[in-house]
Amino acid sequence: MSDPSAKSRTSDWPHVELHVVSGKGGTGKTTVAAALALALASRGKQVLLCEVEGRQGIAQLFDVPPLPYEERRIAQGLDDGGDVYALAIDAESAMLEYIQLYYRMGNRTAKVLDRFGVLDFATTIAPGLRDVLLTGKVFEAVERNSRNKGARVYDAVVLDAPPTGRIAQFLNVNGEFGDLAKVGMVRGQTERVMSLLKSRRTAVHLVTVLEDMPVQETADGVKELRGHGLPVGGVVVNLTRPAELDDESREAALAGRLSAEATGADLSKAGVDVTDELVEGLLEEATAYAERRGLEDRQRERIAEIDVPSYELQRLPDGIDLGGLYELAEDLREQGMA
Repeated sequence: MSDPSAKSRTSDWPHVELHVVSGKGGTGKTTVAAALALALASRGKQVLLCEVEGRQGIAQLFDVPPLPYEERRIAQGLDDGGDVYALAIDAESAMLEYIQLYYRMGNRTAKVLDRFGVLDFATTIAPGLRDVLLTGKVFEAVERNSRNKGARVYDAVVLDAPPTGRIAQFLNVNGEFGDLAKVGMVRGQTERVMSLLKSRRTAVHLVTVLEDMPVQETADGVKELRGHGLPVGGVVVNLTRPAELDDESREAALAGRLSAEATGADLSKAGVDVTDELVEGLLEEATAYAERRGLEDRQRERIAEIDVPSYELQRLPDGIDLGGLYELAEDLREQGMA
């Protein structure tokens, strides 16, 4: 439910310009990244939402045509009305842009290289080069200013990043590449990228669900990120279920103390045609819910032990569409993530 005071609440991440969103597959990290971009835009910010995995997940969520290597406006934030632009980054296009920008190579020459497969060959034989190019493009989007003629300047960039198991390697690849190049343009560029990624201007948020394996992977991911000196943001617990029983009723359900007679009487008062089978089924569902909720609460305790800010997003009964994304964005803003 919308809170009228949410607009005036401050963000937990006021200095962050690059929000990196990762998570185990199936936890909904692309949905969370999109909702976060909308939440930031609802603060009046100009936001760029990027993806790097080639799945076109952003286009599907916003119900727009597949994204090219070009920044396109796809949505507007509520209230203060900032805009969300989107970009699908691929390594080959990023390399073409890099060659043109830093080596002053004309568009025709760059296309010749592309036609002969030089760019694809380079990204294949050089381990990590593909990730260097992807993160380099994100860096360029964050670092833009008024000197970039004709380029759109953003207040925030949200990156739908690779999964948790690969996120530390993906973000740290510039440091590894820079160590190979002792001097020169490559060394300087990778140092600048790592300076941004390890600064307070960046936050790496991890998405999980209340299950054992995703929570464990989240805890391991936080440890690995910290080990590389990368700034951990918050944990977003996605796809949660509403509390359908209070604590007292849950305890009664687990202990088998819920009364069939009382349940049947309550149903009758509500005008329901009561049968023994209906009451028995409801009591079984209540017990199953109480057991599941207990397991989920234990996962919440594990998440609290990670000792980072956490946020929860409920599972939407009708699935995710644009209206659902705005609803999730409002929840994130009310909880202080944006």
